[in-house]
Amino acid sequence: MSEQTIQPRRNLLFVPGTRPDRFAKALAAGPDMVTVDLEDAVTPPLKDQARAQALPLFGASVADGIERVVRINGLRTPFGLKDLAAIVEHPTPPDALMLPKVESADEVRIVAALLQRAARPVALHVIIESNAGLEHALSIAGASATVRSLLFGAVDMAAELGAAMDFTSLLYARSRVVHAAASHGLDAIDVPYLDLEDAAGLLEECRLVQALGYTGKAAIHPKQLAPINAVFTPGPERIAYAHKVIAAFERSPDGLVVIDGKLIEAPVVRSAERTLAIAAATGAA
Repeated sequence: MSEQTIQPRRNLLFVPGTRPDRFAKALAAGPDMVTVDLEDAVTPPLKDQARAQALPLFGASVADGIERVVRINGLRTPFGLKDLAAIVEHPTPPDALMLPKVESADEVRIVAALLQRAARPVALHVIIESNAGLEHALSIAGASATVRSLLFGAVDMAAELGAAMDFTSLLYARSRVVHAAASHGLDAIDVPYLDLEDAAGLLEECRLVQALGYTGKAAIHPKQLAPINAVFTPGPERIAYAHKVIAAFERSPDGLVVIDGKLIEAPVVRSAERTLAIAAATGAA
């Protein structure tokens, strides 16, 4: 891994497609990703209007480190097909598309092939939020080199499973998503925490999913960014340990390293390199 290939995705801030005035405010809040939502945040009568309002927001590429994303509607809907066609033909498409309700690797491959016609490269972020999507999460994650992350969609998943929305009830599904993402070197981003007044609950859920292997969490309000960053930004101890691991491997003639009585293998080195890259990109180093 190199620092140049790693884009911090500690947080993802959603903006309703019907509120283009909030886009600049979202960027000013300094998130890692801003996603203009044409799906859940927009009622059917306003879908066409939201699409028309959203696309002009994405002008020339800006080197501010913020990834600009559009969440389109599901590809099994007329709205989703219209969204995709509009973005493919647009002269200044967003940095990435977020694909909801993906249930097969073929869906991702079709979108990736169509986006080859776009005016500039467009990455993909894929939401796993159904039983079918969960069953095929591993193949979905590896469907295209343009996929950058898997997101866990807890609301729809809980509804399909008939499960509660709490962490324990959805632990198996969350684990499957992070396993698929990690298997293909992708970021894993968790669902937004919906209670804006429960800062303690947000922090606790961030800690739980970070320990599970998630690399970030979505947000529905700028005030959620600081608590999310507090958990997903490498702290001094993690940074120091990462330096220790890499230094030990560089000194080892045979790649066999023991630190603090524990055998350290290659995956730990890759994790340490990622930690240092994220720390450098976010100013934590």
